[in-house]
Amino acid sequence: MLRTPQRVALLAGGLAATVVAGTGVVVAVSAQAAAAGCAVSYRVTNQWPNGFGADVNVNNLGDPINGWTLTWTFGAGQTIQQAWSAAVTQAGADVTAKNVSYNGSIPTGGSTSFGFNGSWSGSNPVPTNFALNGVTCTGAVATSGAAPTTAPRTTQAPQTTRAPLTSAVVTSRAPVTTGPATPTIPPASYPNPGVVNGDTGVHDPTVVKTPAGTYIAAHTGTNIQLKTSTDRTTWRNAGAAFPGGASWTTTYTGGSANLWAPDISYHNGQYYMYYSASTFGSNRSAIFLATSPTGASGSWTHRGLVIETTSSSNYNAIDPNLVVDDAGNWWLSFGSFWSGLKLIALNPGTGLRSDTTVRAIAARGGGTTAIEAPFIFKHGGYYYLWVSWDTCCQGANSTYRIMVGRSTSVTGPYTDRNGVAMTAGGGTQVLATHGGVIGPGHQAVIRDNDGDVLVYHYYTSSGASYLGINRIGYDGAGWPFVY
Repeated sequence: MLRTPQRVALLAGGLAATVVAGTGVVVAVSAQAAAAGCAVSYRVTNQWPNGFGADVNVNNLGDPINGWTLTWTFGAGQTIQQAWSAAVTQAGADVTAKNVSYNGSIPTGGSTSFGFNGSWSGSNPVPTNFALNGVTCTGAVATSGAAPTTAPRTTQAPQTTRAPLTSAVVTSRAPVTTGPATPTIPPASYPNPGVVNGDTGVHDPTVVKTPAGTYIAAHTGTNIQLKTSTDRTTWRNAGAAFPGGASWTTTYTGGSANLWAPDISYHNGQYYMYYSASTFGSNRSAIFLATSPTGASGSWTHRGLVIETTSSSNYNAIDPNLVVDDAGNWWLSFGSFWSGLKLIALNPGTGLRSDTTVRAIAARGGGTTAIEAPFIFKHGGYYYLWVSWDTCCQGANSTYRIMVGRSTSVTGPYTDRNGVAMTAGGGTQVLATHGGVIGPGHQAVIRDNDGDVLVYHYYTSSGASYLGINRIGYDGAGWPFVY
């Protein structure tokens, strides 16, 4: 979670879809304005009753572009609802897409892509006119071929938020522990959190499934707070991990018992919990390890200091996450602000650090360092690096949002959907503020019987933070979305 001064980066967000260049409508642009020529591809990737997804690729055939605006007109009442990798606005039938910070420059022969989800009624023809930086496209317009049509998805019913039940914000979705096979088409809008109830007031949550099939959650709080659930829906308080206190942490917390951002997992017949001790705005921080045979309050044994940072460090030792790679090697990702997110090797026998190398895996650009809360999760052939961007811990003013990149190696390099390195500010947005769900972030991922599951906190207008849980789908290119 955010613990240092920050600047807010702006990015129009939405759910990811497959980017396919070179198909669909292709038009040439005359030699004017920023570039001497370009080609634009517009492709309807999926279409369902009253909704569709589209990818747009801009290929620069002329002089380098530094900042671009693409405009077009819809001919049948289509309306854009969410966009990614571009800031998209619409006035009537007229659409304007502007670059975001990381894809504004297109070199000669280079290209960039963005996409969106939209609604349609009656028909959904492709646009017939484009303009790039004010230059009207004059080339012939080709047809894009029939868009795939899918039946309505019953797993994404319209959702509303009801009044809180005890400390939970309850939505009208079916419980997330049941459902059909993982979809490959993102929903038309961000989903509300799945139904959870009971004691759901959390910050920086992490969840582990026990061998018995129940669940333990750990989260930021006095001496690390615990919750349990039998079904991933109803949660109850389960006390503090260290009910007698954690005296070894007070050097870093200024005497406070508030410990941050635990990461809980199960290995070798016991529970491992990495957690951090610090104060707001400081990188005088430390990450510690505790283990437990049961995960219950009072059962945790202090195993030692893993890594610490001081005011002279250029990174911050908070927000840990353990990942075990396919070869059985243990790694700990961590970090918040400063020079970004890091990765260190661990000794599987002790859970503590095994070498002195600090590896960079992600950082922000564009004048902000607002990145934190790494979580590495293996799915298929990729390690996915989930991160949180922008401001946490500001209640209803929080701007946290969840981003992702991926790599075939646990040590990286991690890149986003557009191929931008995460060490150079790359990241593909998966979830952001929508409706009454404010600043979702500090995410964790678990694999369960019904597929991969995203766990996170979010704020409501009251400023309180709650547990959010959604299932994860993967599109045709293997990029995750939530539903």
